[in-house]
Amino acid sequence: MTSTRKRKPVPKVRRPEVRLPELEVYEGGLEPDGDYDGLELTGLDLTGQDGAGARFLDCALRDCALDETRLTAARFLDSVLDGVRGVGTDLAEAQLRDVEVVDARLGGTQLHGAVLERVWVRGGKADYLNLRKAKLKDVVFDGCVLSEPDFAGASLERVEFRDCVLIGADFGGAKLKDVDLRTVQRLEIARGVDALAGAVISTAQLLDLAPVFAAQLGVRVEDA
Repeated sequence: MTSTRKRKPVPKVRRPEVRLPELEVYEGGLEPDGDYDGLELTGLDLTGQDGAGARFLDCALRDCALDETRLTAARFLDSVLDGVRGVGTDLAEAQLRDVEVVDARLGGTQLHGAVLERVWVRGGKADYLNLRKAKLKDVVFDGCVLSEPDFAGASLERVEFRDCVLIGADFGGAKLKDVDLRTVQRLEIARGVDALAGAVISTAQLLDLAPVFAAQLGVRVEDA
């Protein structure tokens, strides 16, 4: 008997529509609780600077160095981060809303407890990205490489990983709703496979993940 039940479509992610106004060139540094509005920061070395609690509205950060830069609880609104690079950038509890991140090169970035809404991450590479207990809604990771990202305890709603490489991902204790993993080119789950309820994967990915699912269920797989 053929089932006539229709498949429920995966809800589309609402992508940001960033339309920057004419920007004013900014060549200064960062200050705690600073207010940056309509500025373009290009090629700046912001290594080790403290911009905790700062607000960036209608801004573009291009080719800036963010090594050990402190941006805890900072807010990025209607802004673009293009070609930024850094190791140990601290964005814990930051807020990114209507933001495009393009070709970023990041290592050990702290985004635990952060809130990402309508964020489009295009290209680039991030190693050891810490998104523990973060809230992601309407976020697209597009054509990027995520090595050992930590989503433990995070909330992901309408999140799409499009044509990405996802290696050693930790989803332990995470809550997923309408998370689309179908086009991930390489999908490796290190922890939290039981948290994938609420995600959509392809048939090929299911076969690749079968040993992980079996191990989670305590099933031994042996040839007779």
